[in-house]
Amino acid sequence: MSARFLPDHAELRRAVAEIQAAGRTVVFANGCFDLLHVGHVRYLRGAKAEGDVLLLALNDDASVRRLKGEGRPLQPEAERVEIVSALEMVDLVTLFSDATVDRLLQLLRPDVHAKGTDYTPETVPERETVLSYGGRIAIVGDPKDHSSSALLGAIRRR
Repeated sequence: MSARFLPDHAELRRAVAEIQAAGRTVVFANGCFDLLHVGHVRYLRGAKAEGDVLLLALNDDASVRRLKGEGRPLQPEAERVEIVSALEMVDLVTLFSDATVDRLLQLLRPDVHAKGTDYTPETVPERETVLSYGGRIAIVGDPKDHSSSALLGAIRRR
């Protein structure tokens, strides 16, 4: 089963509210997911283990370019949405363009905000936003020994 792609954030807010009203826990994860690797899979599995429904917010193409530089993303957002939507642990997918997901978190108010092990609960950029509405931060996944940038570098060296 594929995840549901909801690019309209107002529609996504209604969907999240319905899920929460049914007593289910919504977990929010985010990232570029430009070149899918095992670290992504472990992060998403860890995030899904924190609740019932996993919502993945993907950086849109413009924000990936701002974060990673020219030549990125390697795959356009429509293809990245299709790829992550096919992962069994992902239930909902959306796109965002801001530098952080503060605005989206404030709008959606997910129960859990999952971040990778390159963060601690104290260093999560959106910490204050999550705490302001009573959400919880979860650090999930394996040690940050994998990255799309490192994988791309290894490919280029071969």
